Amino acid sequence: MVVGRAAVEDVELMAADGSSTFVTGAYGMLGAWLVRALLERGERVVVLRRDRAVGSALDDVEHRCHVVHGDVADEALMARVVAEEEVGTVFHLAAQTIVGAANQSPASTFTTNIKGTWAVLEAARLGGARRVVVAASDKAYGEHATLPYTEDMALQPAYPYDVSKAATDLIARSYWHTFGLPVATTRFANIYGGGDLNPSRLIPELIAAALDGRAPRIRSDGTPERDFLYVEDAVSAYLAIADALDLPDAGARGEAFNAGGGRPVSVREVVDTLGRVAGRDLGAVYEEGRATPGEISRQYVSVEKIGRVCGWAPRVGLEEGLARTVEWYAARR
Repeated sequence: MVVGRAAVEDVELMAADGSSTFVTGAYGMLGAWLVRALLERGERVVVLRRDRAVGSALDDVEHRCHVVHGDVADEALMARVVAEEEVGTVFHLAAQTIVGAANQSPASTFTTNIKGTWAVLEAARLGGARRVVVAASDKAYGEHATLPYTEDMALQPAYPYDVSKAATDLIARSYWHTFGLPVATTRFANIYGGGDLNPSRLIPELIAAALDGRAPRIRSDGTPERDFLYVEDAVSAYLAIADALDLPDAGARGEAFNAGGGRPVSVREVVDTLGRVAGRDLGAVYEEGRATPGEISRQYVSVEKIGRVCGWAPRVGLEEGLARTVEWYAARR
């Protein structure tokens, strides 16, 4: 597999040390917003694209990036990218993220989420990257009676997706303790915003139903509580963590960081809020008993640590975030 560059001029600047920033998972919703932010900061961005990927929220800025075609679990390819593209910063977001799909296909989920993680980390270690931020998940905590989740709680996952993310988290942080690679992991809440093209997720489906004038069907009775983080807040958290990794005394290296909206929100509150910002009663149909196995009934995270170490706090509340998200989809129907 050959490392390929986008056929465009080098219009972006490099980091101050002449290095590139490598983003895996750049074609997902969060990855696309992160890439845009990096380009706005003047960074030279390298992105990974699987050969079969078709359509993405990144499409309008892909031509400004250096594109590598291949799979994140290809160890030789990852090593070649970091070395040949002179990568200094890695944001490893690539993953299979759907709980139901992980239950149906655990082996492929483990390959992507776990092998992909060590492939990226080995490449970063051998290639001399100066900082790495790895996406784990708040799902790695499993189900705890005490909320909110704090970073010192035990990881006790029970299902394939959760287990894969706990393994991702532990493997990544071992590279700091064993090899001194400046790395941190993220245990972020449910991220939402424009560009999420997966209709199995709650907010994209609610917006599609609102725009289509139909009643959405909810796979619960509306009482499960989640923590929702607007995508631009998530991006700013990633950048704050990466910047903290540059500072030896900041206390970020080898650490895990939560980020979320700051409070638990029920599914029913999300439905009602979205209907309000969309200007119509969604008429949602709640279907108790259809929840995906492995879904946790209540979860939200503390943001105290990321605020103390990285100076980050969420800025966009649920109603404003949903309004921005509805506007994004309405403009691109």
